Amino acid sequence: MAHRSEGKSALARQLAVLDAFDPLHPFLTLSEIARAADLPVSTAHRIVNELVREGLLERHLERSYRLGVRLWEYAARTPGAVGLREVARVWCEAVHRRVGQHTQLGILQGSDVLYIDRLSNPDAVINGTLVGGRLPAHASASGLVLLAHAEPHVVDAVCAAPMRRFTSLTISSAAALRPVLERIRGDGFMVTDGHIHLEARSIAVPVRGPGGRVIAAIAVVVPNDDAPVRPVIDLLTAAAVGISRDLVRASGEYGDVAPETLGLSKRSLEFVAELDAERRHAAA
Repeated sequence: MAHRSEGKSALARQLAVLDAFDPLHPFLTLSEIARAADLPVSTAHRIVNELVREGLLERHLERSYRLGVRLWEYAARTPGAVGLREVARVWCEAVHRRVGQHTQLGILQGSDVLYIDRLSNPDAVINGTLVGGRLPAHASASGLVLLAHAEPHVVDAVCAAPMRRFTSLTISSAAALRPVLERIRGDGFMVTDGHIHLEARSIAVPVRGPGGRVIAAIAVVVPNDDAPVRPVIDLLTAAAVGISRDLVRASGEYGDVAPETLGLSKRSLEFVAELDAERRHAAA
């Protein structure tokens, strides 16, 4: 049996082994790893042993393996997603206290949204996201917000590839996608009704980092009903401004994010201050 891994570098094969694990499959046997990574069992066995020795994989019960804590150590050293999650968490909590349901934070990774944080209620509406999980960017409100502010070559790649349809309402063509991205750039938010599941609505806004570049999206997933979305958009926008301001401060740069850069009204700025006071009270 031929394997697509033939001809790949040693590093590519190691990464394929690590990529075999995901939030729904945190424990895998050797044969499962080999199958997911498209490697001969003998090759997978050698790579797994190397990764175990280096602490990147750990042996678990019943001859299975899991990702090693050393990977978390590496992730904790980056000023990227982990630092963003820590800064944004208090603002996500402020949104979640008001909306309930699901509140989540995502970043763009290739043509997917990688969800780096999520808060949920046990009885919340159905949702397809997991922390550390991905969804195609064209299908989710967070992904569409991120694509709207992505480099043109990223959007071109998404448009050139097949787009998975989750429901009859999922955007699934370049002709449908590009006008939506243009509208998001003007509106500053995205609402998707039933794009992933017909019972769920997602509402997302961009989060800007130092320099005003969009680096993430904060979103809620709520029931797809007749409830007004404008109050939720305002809430998310206020939280996004708070995250952006705290990111600027954490970066060591002086000054806050300019309100005019974010399209904020005086009323929205007052709302940011209100949320900030609520956040500080909760932390005290």
